[in-house]
Amino acid sequence: QVQLVESGGGSVQAGGALRLSCAASGRTFSSNAMGWFRQAPGKERELVAAISVSGGSTNYADSVKGRFTISRDNAKNTVYLQMNSLKPEDTAVYYCAAGRNWILSRSRSDYAYWGQGTQVTVSS
Repeated sequence: QVQLVESGGGSVQAGGALRLSCAASGRTFSSNAMGWFRQAPGKERELVAAISVSGGSTNYADSVKGRFTISRDNAKNTVYLQMNSLKPEDTAVYYCAAGRNWILSRSRSDYAYWGQGTQVTVSS
């Protein structure tokens, strides 16, 4: 089992920045790919960014490329999402997720463990 706790959400004006953190506990964090997903009202949960076990490979949704950066610190069992140049369309609940294994994936079904989510609201 992996327990995930997100923090860092909040309200910000368009153009602003937020940094989300996800603290993991339980089984070995450094063996799992990690991801950030988001879900806006009335929409399906979508991948925002994913990162490999080592942190050397990443994958981003087209809508956030160049604005968001995912990173991880395996010594601290923590994954981060730095969000810059935020837009109103980035408003959603953001979820941290741990993969079933080391494989870097964009698919929700490849993520076995989920945090409770943190709200991000961007006003225009």
